[in-house]
Amino acid sequence: MRISAVFFDVDGVLLDSAGAHRRVWDAWAAARGLDPEKVWELTFGRRPEDTVRDVAAHLDPVAERRALDRLLAQEMGDIQPVEGARELLDSLSGGPWAIVTSGARDFVAARFAATGLALPAVQVYAGDVRHAKPAPDCFALAASRLGVPASECLVVEDAPAGIQAAVAAGCIAVGLTTTHTEEALGQARVCVASLADVRKLLTAYGFGAGRSPVR
Repeated sequence: MRISAVFFDVDGVLLDSAGAHRRVWDAWAAARGLDPEKVWELTFGRRPEDTVRDVAAHLDPVAERRALDRLLAQEMGDIQPVEGARELLDSLSGGPWAIVTSGARDFVAARFAATGLALPAVQVYAGDVRHAKPAPDCFALAASRLGVPASECLVVEDAPAGIQAAVAAGCIAVGLTTTHTEEALGQARVCVASLADVRKLLTAYGFGAGRSPVR
């Protein structure tokens, strides 16, 4: 198996944001008379607008996204890196990598800056593609921007929608069991329990320090 680039989801993979997002979605659902549990199940790995369309088709998804962003802004201070995130990203020096997320550019940039995580040159956000996860468009775009075949891109995802998108794009999907069980991430090539395990996996395949980035 050849690995020429690595793609990371953000929430649940590099940032421990589940608690903050849960509070946001619970407050939003309660204010609109919706079942918080049913709403929460449909949020992982997806654009907020897409979740709104599924759970409340009568609402304007653009307006609701703005409301959700306002709620999330109040929770930003509680979002911290997942254990091992900084060490893993530091170990990638010389190896091409990207973040591929359903989150918003401004929020991700703010949290990475506040927590000291490095942002890669290639960043793909939900607004960069017409069809977000579980569609493969986001990973296809990241591969194209890095100039590597999707089949040589390893994707680290914590949500079924993200794994589905990676597999559909032809990438090598690795499931990180921070928010979902191994069974829920069953489409992944392999599942691991921590970012330390991801680092070991990449090291085993010779990816990281000493490699020249793809131009």
